[in-house]
Amino acid sequence: MKRLILFLIIGFTINICAQENSKIEDLKYLEDQFYLGITYNIVLNEPNGVTQSNFSYGLMGGFIKDIPLNKRRNFGIGVGLGYAYYNYYTNLFADEIETGIEYTVLDSDVSYKRNKIDTQVIEMPIEIRWRTSTPTEYKFWRVYAGMKLGYVVGSRSKFVSDAAKISFNNTNVREFRYGIMLNFGYSTVNVHAYYALSNLFKDNISTVEGESIEFRPLRIGIIFYIL
Repeated sequence: MKRLILFLIIGFTINICAQENSKIEDLKYLEDQFYLGITYNIVLNEPNGVTQSNFSYGLMGGFIKDIPLNKRRNFGIGVGLGYAYYNYYTNLFADEIETGIEYTVLDSDVSYKRNKIDTQVIEMPIEIRWRTSTPTEYKFWRVYAGMKLGYVVGSRSKFVSDAAKISFNNTNVREFRYGIMLNFGYSTVNVHAYYALSNLFKDNISTVEGESIEFRPLRIGIIFYIL
């Protein structure tokens, strides 16, 4: 995790230097081929009594192939591949038992330090891209909209209190993910928004009280594009 955060910082610095120092006109230029981002993860469609706690965050990074579709090269598509880490802190406690995984909503009087589920995802963003860039202009407006496909390669539930520490691979998490996204802004810092069209968990997963668990992640954050 520390390495990924360091990668974000280094990438951000390189982007600034490149924008300030590169002034060579290229009539066949490409834009925004690498991306780095950080998000705040919001859980929607939670069962009754489930609330978020702590700071649920995400880190993402990857490469996008920029494909201009017009002569001016300010309109096109982007297809990419990346890696992301997302966690979700809630009071929904997961416990591994003989028959599977059991979910319980923790009461407010239960004391604990952390209770979360985290996921590691291979992602494929697909964007329709519009921008005000030129071969020599490195500060411009952009609006990139599209969808993001994802495949979960790791998912873990973790609970930590003074009395116990529980951690295990959560096989109830849905492997294939998809959702819509929008990235817009000016120059280096841009707003990123993603809404999942698939549930975080597989179908027919419920709490011990019989409440269906249909988490839908909404992620809001910032994204940095690098040439």
